[in-house]
Amino acid sequence: MLLVRALARPLLAASFVTGGVSTLRKPARGVAAADRVVAPLISRVPQLSNTEQVVKIDAAAKVVAGAMFATGRLPRLSAAVLAASLVPTTIADHPFWEERDPIRRTQQRHQFMKSAGLLGGLLLAAVDTEGRPSLGWWARRTPQVLGHAATGLRRDTELALQSASHTLRDKLPV
Repeated sequence: MLLVRALARPLLAASFVTGGVSTLRKPARGVAAADRVVAPLISRVPQLSNTEQVVKIDAAAKVVAGAMFATGRLPRLSAAVLAASLVPTTIADHPFWEERDPIRRTQQRHQFMKSAGLLGGLLLAAVDTEGRPSLGWWARRTPQVLGHAATGLRRDTELALQSASHTLRDKLPV
C-alpha cells in the first residue's frame, strides 16, 4: 500500500499544482469564471478587495497544498484543503446547468464530473489514516484506557500502602 500512496498522491496532486501555477501566472481567465461565485464573499469579507485577489489566494493554496500532498507532508490536511478549494472552482468553471448549447453542456458536464471524481479521491485521502488509528478511534478508546490505568494505579497504590504499613508495624516497638 505504501507504493500505491507514493504513486497516487503525486498523480492526484499534479493537476492542482499545474493549474495553480497557471492561474498565478495568468489569473484573468480564472477571474472571469469566478466573479459570480466570489462576489458574495467579497461583499462579506472586508479583507478581500476583488475577485483577482481571491483567485490568486485559491491558486496559491492549490500549489502549496498540492505540493504538500504530493510529497506526503500532512497528507490528510492538504487533501482537505484541496477538496475545499475544488468545490467553488468546479462550480465557477463548469456550470453545465447554465449552458444552452447541447454540445457545450455535455462538455461542461463531463468536466464537472471529472472534478467530482477528483473530489472523491481527495475525500478518501483526507480520511486515510494509513493503517494507523484515527483521532476518532483514539477519542472513543481513551476513556477505556484511562479507566484501566486508573484501576491499575489504585491497585498499585493500595499495595504500596499495605507494604508501607507492614514495614512500619515491623519497625515500631510493641
